[in-house]
Amino acid sequence: MYTLEKARRIFPETQTADAVPAITARFKLLSAEDQLALIWFAYLEMGQTITVAAPGAARMQLAKPTLDEIVAMDFDEQTKVMCDLAGKINSTISSRYAYWSVNVKLCFWYELGELMRHGKVAPIPQGYKLSANASSVLEAVKRVEQGQQITLLRNFVVDMGFDPNVDDDKVVSEPIVAPTPVAEREAIFIPGVLNETILSYMQLLNANDFDQLIDLFLDDGALQPPFQRPIVGRDAILKFFKRDCQNLKLMPQGGFGEPTEGGFNQIKVTGKVQTPWFGREVGMNVAWRFLLDENDKIYFVAIDLLASPAELLKLGGN
Repeated sequence: MYTLEKARRIFPETQTADAVPAITARFKLLSAEDQLALIWFAYLEMGQTITVAAPGAARMQLAKPTLDEIVAMDFDEQTKVMCDLAGKINSTISSRYAYWSVNVKLCFWYELGELMRHGKVAPIPQGYKLSANASSVLEAVKRVEQGQQITLLRNFVVDMGFDPNVDDDKVVSEPIVAPTPVAEREAIFIPGVLNETILSYMQLLNANDFDQLIDLFLDDGALQPPFQRPIVGRDAILKFFKRDCQNLKLMPQGGFGEPTEGGFNQIKVTGKVQTPWFGREVGMNVAWRFLLDENDKIYFVAIDLLASPAELLKLGGN
């Protein structure tokens, strides 16, 4: 019988982008000042190759009061706020930030970067030199592909803020958008995969129809986001979908499946995912590793960020 630990080991040949957690760990060892400078330099660098999408009004509404508060400060106070965030110092704004969802945090840093660019928020001091370690991390960020770069920028800011023990039920996130009307949904076709549960998973997620999507899971089902621990149970998974997965576009390119013990089936799909933050210009190369029970309910699905575009072609042992 499958346990969660055993389920996590299906399709062990999948080559994930291990550079992402490695670079993230190196970033976290930097000083608060170097972290902030690196984010700023990376933001400028990526702006030349990746167009960051302006945040939606709903996200802006949640971040704007804090941004207005920062704009009203003098440059020294603004710098302290940013250092408090990076240093996880207990302060009013740092504690508030810890209760924002990932999307609201990304919105905050996007707008902060724009305000710095326009001189309304303290910029990195002119002539500021990154430390040798920070320069090395920045060079590592530049070397990975774009889908990994945007994952790294997300990782850099998501854990900032003072977070002694955040009550997950009080996290502030953008309002849930209405699902795409059924008649307007795009059909999903995956070469090599005919399983209706897998096709429905992709289509329902693209349609933001999370209440229908969660019905595909067993009560004790689990979902493992890239480089994270599994989220277990339908309530927790539904909360994750609504908070972190709105307006994603999944573009599966191919897959294969095979029966395994206990009447279960394991199915692997590879393709790209576009996020609302970076639009159609950047797609992250992703694998989905599904384990379905005998009734085609999802017991486990892992979403993996792939090491390279070549991994998209490695299906069915080819």
